[in-house]
Amino acid sequence: MARTATAKVIPLRPADPAAAAEGALAALHRHLDRCALAANTTKAYRARARAYAAWLAQHAGKHPDAFVDQVGAEAAVTAWRRHLIATKASPSTVNQALAAVDLLYAVGAGLRLKVKRARVPRPGEPEALTPKEQGAVERAADRRAIRDAAIVAVLLYAGARAEECARLDVADLALTARAGTIRLHGKGDEVRKVPVPAPARDQLTAWIRHRGAESGPLWTGQRGQLTISGITQVVLAVGTDAGVPSLRPHRLRHTYATRLRQGGADPAQVQALLGHASLGTTARYFRAGSAEQAAVVERIFE
Repeated sequence: MARTATAKVIPLRPADPAAAAEGALAALHRHLDRCALAANTTKAYRARARAYAAWLAQHAGKHPDAFVDQVGAEAAVTAWRRHLIATKASPSTVNQALAAVDLLYAVGAGLRLKVKRARVPRPGEPEALTPKEQGAVERAADRRAIRDAAIVAVLLYAGARAEECARLDVADLALTARAGTIRLHGKGDEVRKVPVPAPARDQLTAWIRHRGAESGPLWTGQRGQLTISGITQVVLAVGTDAGVPSLRPHRLRHTYATRLRQGGADPAQVQALLGHASLGTTARYFRAGSAEQAAVVERIFE
């Protein structure tokens, strides 16, 4: 009697979508370990992808084919998108989460998803400090400490991001009485040199004199090098003292960019100084608010 060959049976669906998600997560983590993405972006992608895997584990019965094919994957991710929107997540948060999950599927399942992004409202005039508020912030920083005044100066006069400020080393400064530059380590290992104007040079020189010029992290405290959170806490405290509550480092960066534009810098110059990859990101600083537009009209037609 002839022996019949037994064909290998390939299941159409994985036994456990949550287990498939965990395998994809492991692949994503290995991929991110090798990427040149900014530390904050890598951290966010890991967190968003884990959140999706946790959600999928709770809804595996509704999405058994979430890791079988593109149709099943897009159905699951679209449902997760609806869940995020229902929880009042901001459009930027939703889109960052979708980008993380796109990468999860690409490196962990070999699938390229096409899930509609959340609509992000066009940004208006950046929330820059008024000249009066800026003066109050600088005076408050001076009253607090030499280090705090120097931190505020770097954010306000060099346009550093909080993470760029936290990463500064003494070797990143090149200061003289009449000129100076600061080397900022930005997103994706991008490095740029930014001129340091006199107000910031004075504050940084005072801090180096107080700290000492030995090599190492520029910002130190009782527990060692200041982290991004430490930089943010300094700015929050300065803002409270200045009567500008909830002040964050990014608002000082917005102020820097706005002053550049008001002073006549063109978009390409502002883009280079801020370290933006796209000129479109810089364009928001060239959208004057209604108060500034009214002032321009009054000045021209007076």
